[in-house]
Amino acid sequence: MSVPAVPLDAPPGQPRKAAMAAWIGSALEYYDFFVYGSAAALIFPKVFFDESDPATATLLSLATFGVAYAARPVGALFLGHFGDRADRKKIMVFTLILMGVSTFLIGCLPTRAQVGGLAPVLLVLCRVLQGISAAGEQAGANSMTLEHAPPDRRGFFTSFTLSGTQGGQLLATLVFLPVAALPEDQLLSWGWRLPFLLSFAVAVVGYVIRRTLQETPAFTQQAATEGVVRMPLVVLLRDHRVDVLRVVAGAVIASVSTIFTVWALAYATSDAVGISRSRMLWVGALANVAALGAIPLWAKLSDRVGRRPVFLVGAVGSAITMFLYLWAVSTRSYPLILVLGVVAFGVVYSAANGVWPAFYGEMFSTRVRLSGMAIGTQIGFAVAGFAVTFAAQIAGPDGDDWSAVALFTAALCVPPVIAAVTARETHRVPTEHLGVRDGLESAQPATVTA
Repeated sequence: MSVPAVPLDAPPGQPRKAAMAAWIGSALEYYDFFVYGSAAALIFPKVFFDESDPATATLLSLATFGVAYAARPVGALFLGHFGDRADRKKIMVFTLILMGVSTFLIGCLPTRAQVGGLAPVLLVLCRVLQGISAAGEQAGANSMTLEHAPPDRRGFFTSFTLSGTQGGQLLATLVFLPVAALPEDQLLSWGWRLPFLLSFAVAVVGYVIRRTLQETPAFTQQAATEGVVRMPLVVLLRDHRVDVLRVVAGAVIASVSTIFTVWALAYATSDAVGISRSRMLWVGALANVAALGAIPLWAKLSDRVGRRPVFLVGAVGSAITMFLYLWAVSTRSYPLILVLGVVAFGVVYSAANGVWPAFYGEMFSTRVRLSGMAIGTQIGFAVAGFAVTFAAQIAGPDGDDWSAVALFTAALCVPPVIAAVTARETHRVPTEHLGVRDGLESAQPATVTA
């Protein structure tokens, strides 16, 4: 494959514009995604699965949370294909609109008391649409920011996607705080719908923000010189299958996030512990505030010392601090829960969370970057989505065996550690040379089209 002789420079201001579009778009998209997580832990067992005993209802509700993660690999195949072949920007606009519409529809759904078994079926269908949307969101935004960023600051600029994700999670938590404080009858009748109905604004705002973005210099030059790949998946599996497996293993680190935000919330507010919904939502809110500051700092550090050491700090540290956090929840000591929640999720987990957009994206060339990131991350994220369901089963019939869940979480941190240890360090590799090594990616006319 021929490599450009000069660096690919983005137009002035475009790196910042792309980063801000990624931040705002991800925040709006993941507001929708995490609103569902809070509702699955606190509301849906009583609205869509109220015919079951409380423990079974919670288990079924958490399983619907994981359904979106099962849909994400399927969405990644299609969105990755079109993002690498056609246009990164169009994918970013499409995913945001799809997320806004599907979340709005959840807020309009009838309950089980109104239409019986049809209600949870419709809920699952809407959740599948959310999963398809999320499959292309981060990979598209990460590819866009990485290819616009200066080579020595790719970690910092790509981290805006993930700090936007944390911003969306914070927004979802803050919206749920007044809703969760409503009287039980109002909460279960109409109050829970409000955070979902607000997502109508997502489709409108997302379109306005992202439609003015320019295509990246790397993708534009690729299309103008060698042409884009007709079948990105073929090239990806031929030249980058080991890196795809690394991304799959690394993405399992997202289990820390899902267990913290969903299972731990359900556990802490259950009869076994008895902490109020509002107090636990504040733990998540403050942890996300800390993450908003920690993510860009970890990312800037990775621009100096490399992606691998920072990612390893996050993966190994999360295995330890999540154990401490779940222990704190079991003690019912709110100050301890608050401090350890902020440290575990807001600071330590942010080391891995803030650096993976650059770490994974730098494994692939421009021709297959979006496909490689989308497919690899979404398979790993599927494991993370159902980690909540497995945690609920591991926790025993009373849902209070927190130590088993902590060990389970630590075990899920092992694949990301292996992925980081075996990966190449790429933070100093020029953007136009990323993913090109040892004769890989020799252009083949059968797979490339102008």
